[in-house]
Amino acid sequence: MANERVFNFSAGPSMLPLSVLERAGAEITNYQGSGMSVMEMSHRSKVFLRIFEDTQAKLRRMMSVPEGYQILFLQTGATGQFAMVPLNLMGRTGKADYAVTGNFSGLAAKEAKKYGTVNIAATSEGKNHTYIPAQSELKLDKDASYFYYCANNTIYGTEWNYVPETGNVPLVCDMSSDILSKPVDVSKYGIIFAGAQKNMAPAGLTVVIVKEELAGGELPITPVIMNYKTMIDKGSMYNTPPCWCIYMLGLVLDWLEEQGGLAGMEQVKGKRAAMLYDVLDSSKLFTCAAEKGSRSDMNVTFRTGDDELDAKFVAAATEAGLVNLKGHRLVGGMRASIYNAMPMEGVEKLCDLIRTFDRENG
Repeated sequence: MANERVFNFSAGPSMLPLSVLERAGAEITNYQGSGMSVMEMSHRSKVFLRIFEDTQAKLRRMMSVPEGYQILFLQTGATGQFAMVPLNLMGRTGKADYAVTGNFSGLAAKEAKKYGTVNIAATSEGKNHTYIPAQSELKLDKDASYFYYCANNTIYGTEWNYVPETGNVPLVCDMSSDILSKPVDVSKYGIIFAGAQKNMAPAGLTVVIVKEELAGGELPITPVIMNYKTMIDKGSMYNTPPCWCIYMLGLVLDWLEEQGGLAGMEQVKGKRAAMLYDVLDSSKLFTCAAEKGSRSDMNVTFRTGDDELDAKFVAAATEAGLVNLKGHRLVGGMRASIYNAMPMEGVEKLCDLIRTFDRENG
């Protein structure tokens, strides 16, 4: 497979659309007659500012981001937002609600405890994060500064199929691994953030969509680089932004437009996921880790229950050009990440391999 592109099922950094990579490659040494690469440009040059503003405008259109919301292009990583959110929002009441449905929301809650009182409004830990709690299970505090959840749990393969109702308490959502895979009503949220390396762009860019009225109440200890108000006022350019990744996001957004936008992606993701789950559910050897009704359309987690057999499957998949299927070290088994850029052909080949492996080893 050395000379061919593989089907990359990595949870992130993940595969990018081939046409996007080819376009970036064609422009890599001389962007549109500028005589230089986007990687070499001043972030304050007219050429790059046009890229920046166009990408921001494309994302606003793609996600139907309403007036009163700012789109920030930052470098924190989603993990940096675990601190940035409470530093900027916790000060209102000193308390916040967290739903812990996986590893990253657990880390976010732990980080937030440094800056205020964290109420665990729901947790799926008792069942190894194999399900998403229902609205009726959320123990909400009406005095919370915000309610925090992670929309899709890459490690455990679960995804929220509803938007929590929290009254007047602002919603904060980590959408790192399912952003741009379906339409979202941004007006329901106070803050949406996402690391770009799953569905948006290469690693290094973090997109934050923030309701302007929530900025400006930061704790006194907030570092200037982690102050939403500062970053809004400076247009994401208090420091040098991740220029190349912003450019790549613009190319991905162009590609998404060609696929029918978010409504188009929602249809495709549903077909991809249904195809894979159907094969797994009819298998003799394999079982899905996540409960029906909570299963992720982005990260499909499955296993045989035998570590040696799992390793044999991963090896067979790699040999067939289906790579990075080994599950996260916390849970083992296998994980197929089927983000926007995964072609249907990649899922079809994985399904064929599952059937063959089932037949030969069951």
